[in-house]
Amino acid sequence: MDKIDQSDIFLSVVQSNKGILYKIANSYCKNVEDRKDLVQEIIVQLWKSFDDYDDNFRHSTWMYRISLNVAISFYRKENTRKKISNPLKEGIINFPDNDGFDDTETDLGILQRMISQLKDLDKALMLLYLEEKSHKEISQIIGISETNVATKINRIKNSFKQKFTQFKNQ
Repeated sequence: MDKIDQSDIFLSVVQSNKGILYKIANSYCKNVEDRKDLVQEIIVQLWKSFDDYDDNFRHSTWMYRISLNVAISFYRKENTRKKISNPLKEGIINFPDNDGFDDTETDLGILQRMISQLKDLDKALMLLYLEEKSHKEISQIIGISETNVATKINRIKNSFKQKFTQFKNQ
């Protein structure tokens, strides 16, 4: 296949699955400019690995796997860079007593905030779970066993239920 045909196919795949890019970027980056940078980095990495795409997997599975790996690496690099370039003095940030939840926040807003506070792997698991991906597909994307996927999701859901109940009872 020549380069032009490959480019057209790649653009078509990215266009038809672009929602994946935005969901992941929105989950891993708060700043609009960081989100744009992350989406660009994901697209570059997708293009670099397009020749190695395995037809045994759906395009969305392939995109999730690469996008999540890039997002996690990007997030870690950005956090390291920000710590080095902007050291904070102790006492500058005051954490609210209610774990950062606003009393006027919607249930969806609370869920999004709880997801944003998860570790990288757990955040990826919940994003895929909320996308209604099967445990099998999640395990292929993340690279852990189906049993481990089910166990982790169950633990996260139980933790969320407990936090949500505590928040609603405040």
